[in-house]
Amino acid sequence: MGAGHDHALPASGNERALRWALALTASFLIAEVVGGVLTGSLALISDAAHMLTDAAALAIALVAIRIGKRVADSRRTFGYYRFEILAAAFNAGLLFAVAIYILVEAYQRLRSPPEIQSTGMLVIASIGLVVNLVSMQLLRAGQDSSLNIKGAYLEVWSDLLGSVGVIVGALIIRFTGWAWVDSVIAVGIGLWVLPRTWVLLRASINILLEGVPEGVELDAIRKALAQTAGVRDVHDLHVWAITSGKVSLTVHVVTDETAPDPLALTQHLRGMVAERFDIHHSTVQIEREPCEQAAGDHGYGVASPGAPAASPPEGHAEHAGHSH
Repeated sequence: MGAGHDHALPASGNERALRWALALTASFLIAEVVGGVLTGSLALISDAAHMLTDAAALAIALVAIRIGKRVADSRRTFGYYRFEILAAAFNAGLLFAVAIYILVEAYQRLRSPPEIQSTGMLVIASIGLVVNLVSMQLLRAGQDSSLNIKGAYLEVWSDLLGSVGVIVGALIIRFTGWAWVDSVIAVGIGLWVLPRTWVLLRASINILLEGVPEGVELDAIRKALAQTAGVRDVHDLHVWAITSGKVSLTVHVVTDETAPDPLALTQHLRGMVAERFDIHHSTVQIEREPCEQAAGDHGYGVASPGAPAASPPEGHAEHAGHSH
């Protein structure tokens, strides 16, 4: 079932976009760091710090795609897809660390604002804005299909807003002389990044913990399986994602006397799950009596209340169907 359906990530396109974005980011990074130090602008240094994490994130994302292309072997039977999620979680950690540093540094500077060279600050931030706009456009297409690319996209997006903030701050300082505005802009950048970073980290952790993917209704899947003709009970139901867009399902199905041939029922259930829930990697085990996993199974991924939980005789599993 699910023939002709391709869930592979557009790795080649993502990799090309990442290479260009990394080249742009790395090229501008040195100039921004030097400029931030020379102008004395914390907001510019904050933007430079985010640009540094961008470069790291883009490099890690490229490595993740390269490693993810490796085929499955006897030690990694699912392949290396999950390296992408590790990269996304690492990127989120980097963003948290940078945001906290900027908040602490801004607090110290608010107590004693340094002299800011607004002209240099404005020029450098404007160049950074252009670089971020181009990088965002390169990464936009891949960010919906990959947490890895989404992490890099969010970091570039935060940098773009940071550049806008720095430009606004530079103009205010230039015409009013209010040096404290620089620290306020830096704090605003840090606070804006934190909640979006948390969303990325939460999504990464959910996949690493093999949680139910966002948008998948486990109760609806259980109900659809249980209402299939010939199905007496459903237990040991699990749905998780190996990486972005690669959802898997396993389930044990207990049949009654009206059930069709086990192979036919397995194919029907796999097809139904693929068509209704867009899950194309499924394993269905057909049983005449509940297996040992049904014992004490309450709630998600377990047998329905009242279902028999006795250990079945040898050979209880009629058919285990596996679909890619």
